[in-house]
Amino acid sequence: MALANPLEKLHEEAVCSICLEYMSDPVSIDCGHNFCQVCIAKYCQEKGLHADGPFTCPQCREAFHKGSFRPNKQLANIVESIQQLEQRTGKEQVGALCGKHEERLKLFCEEDGEAICVVCRESVQHRPHTVYPIEEAAQVYKIKLQKSLDHLSKEVDEVKKSESLERIKAQKCKEIVKNKREKIVTEFGKLHQLLAEEEKLLLQKLEEEEKKILLRINENLARILDQRSSLDKLIMEIREKFQLPAGGLLCDMKSILRRCEDMKYQAPETFSVALRENYSIPVHCLGMRDMLKKFKEDVTLDPETAHPELILSGDRKSVRRGGKKLILSLFDNPKRFNTTPLVLGTQVFYTGRGYWEVQVGDKTEWGLGLCRESATRKGTIVLLPSNGYWMMRLQNGGQYEALTSPATPLQLSVRPRRVGIFLDYEAGEITFYNVTDRSHIYTFTDKFFGNLRPLFYPGASVGGKNIEPLVISWVRDTDGSGCVIL
Repeated sequence: MALANPLEKLHEEAVCSICLEYMSDPVSIDCGHNFCQVCIAKYCQEKGLHADGPFTCPQCREAFHKGSFRPNKQLANIVESIQQLEQRTGKEQVGALCGKHEERLKLFCEEDGEAICVVCRESVQHRPHTVYPIEEAAQVYKIKLQKSLDHLSKEVDEVKKSESLERIKAQKCKEIVKNKREKIVTEFGKLHQLLAEEEKLLLQKLEEEEKKILLRINENLARILDQRSSLDKLIMEIREKFQLPAGGLLCDMKSILRRCEDMKYQAPETFSVALRENYSIPVHCLGMRDMLKKFKEDVTLDPETAHPELILSGDRKSVRRGGKKLILSLFDNPKRFNTTPLVLGTQVFYTGRGYWEVQVGDKTEWGLGLCRESATRKGTIVLLPSNGYWMMRLQNGGQYEALTSPATPLQLSVRPRRVGIFLDYEAGEITFYNVTDRSHIYTFTDKFFGNLRPLFYPGASVGGKNIEPLVISWVRDTDGSGCVIL
């Protein structure tokens, strides 16, 4: 009969090509073909390849991966509906009789929406109503059902478009996050160990933002799939109606048509998958200095260690070169430098991390760093790490170097007006930063033991030049030239 061909086609779509039975828990693979979840998993296992593939589709031979299985709930619903439909078609009754008069139901009452017999037609209940021959009424309502079916098909198309767009957005979001995550990891890899905590924090924020975006997308997809499921069920119900005799077709007709009219596709809320925050962390950025602030030390100068030619400010925050040895030379002590014009900071480091900044301004000669507290301070001093001195300096107005053996020339693209010094005792690192352009200058790597103290060399003042002091300062957020960093 007329139902055979559609049922045969649906049967083919609902049958697993591996077990040749109706699909159970159907899943889709990359090429779009569907199989029982158990069947395709067993097929992959029997192939004996890598755990995730690739494998070849049993139907079209295209490659797919085991991890790409996607549950096909719509197909599962269709399989269930087909099984129910086959059960119903076996129980069809042709030529139903009126329950009151035992007469054939040959007429259809428009007002009551039900099939009636000729005796019912003459009753008081139906006499004022509009009545059609049942076959004629069936044709009229078939036309109405077809219009409803066309409407629902358009709604399905809209749902499919939205579903596709949401999946594209989800993929785009994942790609954006993946690229941004790789960039963050790469850039943080250039920094020191102290940045690991900041890296972890930003990646966590990025992951949370990804979860929020994907949550909204998944919510949209869930609503879309619910609408798709409702549409599929209603369409299947209408298609079943087409296969029924006139009496069965017209049963609950008004309810079906009303549900068709009420079935309107609700488009999901639109939103951008662009990330709200800028996760780019350039190495030479203010963020680096912000992180170093966590280890800020309020360094002051120790007058007992100052060479007699050095002049310290009253707050012991700056030092400059004097014109001649002062009266302090008369009261020399073991702590004081007596030949090289140096002075130490009062702070003592034997563990942990510390950071401070020194304003060098336009000085033409200066030196900064740390030294071991036990290092010699008398006579001629060779300022090398092997002697307990880790220092960088400027000399001759433009020659920067790290005092290693031999000295390491430093090429700076921007003249530093303020220098940051960062000590990581356990890591064995002393790092110098150009605060002016927020760039890395040089890092000493060594194995420390004993106490370390900050070291300052204001340079020589010859002919009235280089008379500016070295100033230990943390002037809020300035770049060393007095310009406030916003």
